[in-house]
Amino acid sequence: MTSTYWTNVASPLGPLLLTAAPDGALTSLSVPGQKGGRVVEDDWRQDRGPFREAEEQLAAYFAGELKEFRLTWRAEGSVFREKVWAALDDIPYGSTVTYGEIAVRIGAPRAAVRAVGGAIGANPLLVVRPCHRVIGADGTLTGYAGGLERKVRLLTHEGVLEAPVVFSE
Repeated sequence: MTSTYWTNVASPLGPLLLTAAPDGALTSLSVPGQKGGRVVEDDWRQDRGPFREAEEQLAAYFAGELKEFRLTWRAEGSVFREKVWAALDDIPYGSTVTYGEIAVRIGAPRAAVRAVGGAIGANPLLVVRPCHRVIGADGTLTGYAGGLERKVRLLTHEGVLEAPVVFSE
């Protein structure tokens, strides 16, 4: 029995690789060249069916019509990583927070910033779980597993950065 379904979805960031569990819960969203991104394995089943809602919401997001994803997803990690990932869900569209602020939100000391950064870098659900909204304490756009160019494009799309960006496929 197949435990992972997958599909590719066209996007302004390049083709997105989506994976889902048999119950349809989204388990990852990766971009080409992503650090730690998933790659299709031989025993996975290609099937667009479980991804219809994700495709619709991603299209609406990139069209500027959706600000909050309402998808069923499941990401498995350590207790610490899961706390960090849950904190990402609370960052509103069009805003940013620092790694230190995430540490405080989860009850970790500010000194845990590196660990927080590692957990954010391991986020398996790019775009839908908005790790692109986390920036350095000095306002710099540090780290993004999908590449800083994509982070800039996402933050510009959300109105955080002023430079206009045109999404094209």
